[in-house]
Amino acid sequence: MRRWGSIRAPREAVECVVIGAGIVGMAIARQLAIAGKNVVVVEAGSAVGTGTSSRNSQVIHAGIYYPVRSLKAALCVLGNKAMYSYCQERSIPFKRLGKLIVATSLQQAKTLLRLQETGVANGAEDLRMITAAEAMAMEPELNCVKALWSPSTGIVDSHSLMLSLQVCSYSIFSSRFSCSSLQADAEEKGVALALNSTVLGGTVRSDGGLDIVVHETSSAANKSVDELVSTAEMVLSASYVINSAGLHATAIARNIEGLSSSSIPENYFAKGNYFAISSSKAPFSRLIYPVPEEGGLGVHLTIDLGGATRFGPDVQWLKLSTTSVTTEFDYSVDPARARSFYPEIRKYFPGLPDESLVPDYSGVRSKLCGPGQGGSGCSDFMIQGKKDHGIPGLVHLFGIESPGLTACMEIAKRVCQIL
Repeated sequence: MRRWGSIRAPREAVECVVIGAGIVGMAIARQLAIAGKNVVVVEAGSAVGTGTSSRNSQVIHAGIYYPVRSLKAALCVLGNKAMYSYCQERSIPFKRLGKLIVATSLQQAKTLLRLQETGVANGAEDLRMITAAEAMAMEPELNCVKALWSPSTGIVDSHSLMLSLQVCSYSIFSSRFSCSSLQADAEEKGVALALNSTVLGGTVRSDGGLDIVVHETSSAANKSVDELVSTAEMVLSASYVINSAGLHATAIARNIEGLSSSSIPENYFAKGNYFAISSSKAPFSRLIYPVPEEGGLGVHLTIDLGGATRFGPDVQWLKLSTTSVTTEFDYSVDPARARSFYPEIRKYFPGLPDESLVPDYSGVRSKLCGPGQGGSGCSDFMIQGKKDHGIPGLVHLFGIESPGLTACMEIAKRVCQIL
């Protein structure tokens, strides 16, 4: 174990450190500020939300898919209402388009019934099973034998949402501040954003707080943590630390001296590729989802606020033996993967023209279940506090994938409750 406590670098005392400026990290910072805390958000990237938060379907989910009494179910259902309210109050663009989950075989129709029962038990009470004729009257290009209609599902401009949560940014290496958003919710309550700042690790102090070791991202590229230890540029001495680092959350946790490794879960990574349709005319006016598959919700059709149609994500398991806090992910989309998209999409959209799919973008999901482990009870969010690892000033967020965007406000409230 590295001796982080012996690092000789400038130290700065802060009350709360949030690691990661994705949508969840920024929501947590906002909630802590509302509670009267002074917060520094430390982000390795050059801007807010450049990771998972900007590489997803931008869907406001209703809470249909997740096991009853799971964190995903509870926080998604509450988050659905909170998200629509938040966006309406702040004029953040969104549309309550509704979603059709479609069965294309009689066997899948049985799965739809189970989904409806789960969704209603979770609190998504407006779900309605409709016939194929009803569904295809709503969407003439659709093919199905039955559909589950979710009117509470919608889409949001995630970029505008993140900007609404953004706060004053500054360099912890030069102490230069600049306010980057007039819509900042937490700006007046003592929140600052430190960009280009990679967290290497830290140590637990005897008072229960943590010392967090930070290195400037631009000079950390392509180097191992061992190489960077001797050149660490700042130590943040915090009373509270929230590890909301997304894809790097487990790597950071492994680098905290004084934290038992037994409390850190295994982490898997599933890349999801998206393809756009080259046609200028959108074939559907609502979101279209197949029945779920292992590792994801199937190759579904989403529409953004500009009317563009895209399909995805698929599930491409990444073979990473381990990751570090400086691991970079490949977000390129292989055009050849379109071959597997066509037969899946044509099950519900038989009119998809040949050669009409073009690579769009990809994202990587942090998973606590690997291939073939979906039924082992490890597919929920994991939000760890003192009762899980024994450290009063530390909260970890592991496996925060979909519906993380929908649930971000409620996740933030849960973190504050734990602290």
